[in-house]
Parts: sequence; C-alpha cells; structure tokens
Amino acid sequence: MEARIDRVTLRERERERERERELEKEMQSLQEKASEWSGVDTGDAFAIDDDTNLFQKLGGLQTFINLSTNFYNRVYDDDEEWFRSIFDKSDKDKAIQNQYEFLVQRLGGPPLYSQRRGHPALIARHRPFHLTHKAAERWLHHMQQALDNTSHIDDDSKIMLINFFRHTAYFLLAGIEQKNQSLHPCKDAPGRHPCTNF
Repeated sequence: MEARIDRVTLRERERERERERELEKEMQSLQEKASEWSGVDTGDAFAIDDDTNLFQKLGGLQTFINLSTNFYNRVYDDDEEWFRSIFDKSDKDKAIQNQYEFLVQRLGGPPLYSQRRGHPALIARHRPFHLTHKAAERWLHHMQQALDNTSHIDDDSKIMLINFFRHTAYFLLAGIEQKNQSLHPCKDAPGRHPCTNF
C-alpha cells in the first residue's frame, strides 16, 4: 500500500514539475514578445531589480504617491475620448492607490499592494480593459510626462522606470493576447508567481 502511495506521490510531483516547466516556457515567451514589441531588452526592463532600492533612493512613499497622482490626473484629463473611455469604470482615487502601492512594493518598499489586494496578477487585473498597442503608447506617454514632472526622480531612475513600464505594458498586451487564445499560464501556478514582472 505504501509503495502505491509513493508512486502516486511521485507521479503528482512529476506532473507539478512538468507544469512548472511549461509555465516557465510560456512566461519566457511572453517576456520575449514584450521585448520585441516594446523595444526594451529584458535586462534593461529589470534593471530596477539591481542592487539599488528605488523605493529608498527616490525618497519613499510620497514620491510614488506623487508620481501616481500626476500620472492619473493626466490619464483622466486626456484629450482623447477613446483613451479616457478605457478608464470609465475605474475610480481615480483607487487607481492612484493601486498603482503607488504596487510600485512601492515592486521597487523595494513594503508589500502594501499584496497586503490589501493579494497577488498583483497584472495580466488578470488588466484583462477587463480594452488594451491595444495604441493604448499602451498613450499610457506610456502619460507615464513619461508624469516621471518628468515628479520631483525626486533622477534621470537614471527615470530611464530604469520607463524601461520597466514600457516592457511591462507590452508584457500585459502579450499576456492578454495569449489569454484570449487560452488561459493565462500562471492562473494555477503553485507557490511563487512565475511572472518576473511581479
């Protein structure tokens, strides 16, 4: 009886390892597509993960509140109706909070976003929005303007951040495109989320 249980356990573990390998391949494919579409190499996109803690370097929480507020003020005041309509069902204050909490967490600060909302799961959380390449570029335009107009963000950090944002925007598009074809590969991932954007 014990030998049978061990064989079942071994098969389950092997299936789990195989699923993890498949997830890694799918995430690699999304990362490659994001690099192709964004023009940002994965290494440059994740320069934010180098030894520098951007949360501390940029002055902590208030800088990210200011960045997100600046950004969403631009988004909600955009001249283009088609772009503003993407955010019609979003509460501006909640969008600001979600973004700055995610950025704080992602850039070396406390896990504010996960404590309040759970895993970021960016692809799943952005799926309800009508995202296109044109929308990504408009979003990135506003983010660049917000970066340029938020104090305490030095030029080197702006470059790292816009590379991260550009790559992530296209990672989301690639993931949503893939999800439209099938389920997102991370949906049932055991343990740590395999998407390196998070």
